[in-house]
Amino acid sequence: MKLLFDQNLSPSLVELLSDIYPESVHVQSIGLDRADDRAVWDFARLQNLVIVTKDADFLETSLIAGGPPKVVWIRRGNCSTIDVEAILRRHFDEAIQLMQGNEVALVLY
Repeated sequence: MKLLFDQNLSPSLVELLSDIYPESVHVQSIGLDRADDRAVWDFARLQNLVIVTKDADFLETSLIAGGPPKVVWIRRGNCSTIDVEAILRRHFDEAIQLMQGNEVALVLY
């Protein structure tokens, strides 16, 4: 399962989670850090990536348009990168189920 981390998340998550989410990328590393949501959405769809974000806009788009791509919405206010890492590790099985199932989004706290 490959993730695409949105601009509102730290680029260091790519390396921190590389053991369980290999080949994941951050929008900054692929030149999409200043792109609009549609460009990020289209890139994720074409590359079969799951968007991970703290932005509700991607969740709303997924509920209206469906997937792909699928979306993991980190719904936690101000939190550290270590907190986000722990959330994604703790919910790994749910993330895998998201990829394999018919759901288009996963909301994590």
